[in-house]
Amino acid sequence: MISTAQPFIEIEAMTKIYQMGDIQVHALRGVTLTVQPGEYMAIMGASGSGKSTLMNMIGLLDRPTTGSYKIRGVEASQMSKDRLADLRNKEIGFVFQQFNLLPRVSARRQVELPLFYAGLSGRKSRERAMAALERVGLADRSHHRPDELSGGQQQRVAIARALVNQPGLLLADEPTGALDTKTGAEVLALFEELHTQGMTIILITHDPNVARRAKRVVTLSDGLVISDQSNGHQAVQHAVELVYESH
Repeated sequence: MISTAQPFIEIEAMTKIYQMGDIQVHALRGVTLTVQPGEYMAIMGASGSGKSTLMNMIGLLDRPTTGSYKIRGVEASQMSKDRLADLRNKEIGFVFQQFNLLPRVSARRQVELPLFYAGLSGRKSRERAMAALERVGLADRSHHRPDELSGGQQQRVAIARALVNQPGLLLADEPTGALDTKTGAEVLALFEELHTQGMTIILITHDPNVARRAKRVVTLSDGLVISDQSNGHQAVQHAVELVYESH
């Protein structure tokens, strides 16, 4: 259930300009967006639409050129790199298309890594890692290395790793892109389960079938939000039509 409390994320008039030699590339041209606690949102757009740049902004991996970005009411747009890193580690769990697992490390140890960097180790770290693996249905695979796991299981380990610091937001960039259709559907079903448990989830995707599983679809084109709708087949179809019309 979506909270009516303070927004989790508030973006206002955000721009991002990259200097490429003598050329300025306007990746974001004034994006305004609010995400409530507990929302399940998909951000869609064709290549070059600005969705990857917006993901980097939401994930505190970069700072906007102009505009405001608040997370839980805290203005983050002009924070130092160290403060951004601290806030990112506390509030955001990342899931990527590639699983980014260490090849000879067990699932439990993979999930423990963020806790190690956060200064937690020993029994509490192991307990937290096992609880995260239990949450994604992989407690019985905790001692398995990546080469002993299927693609879907590896992505579940990556999701457990993203959850282990108990972030408020799960930010997923094309999380089913490296998976077959059946396995991808299983991962999306896990996201839906996490959403029902109250997790705020943002998916970055170009795939209408993935966006359809979210509850809200935001569509970008040329660095601007051109559609923001509650989901359903019509919302996704509308988003697809807008993407094609803009190119």
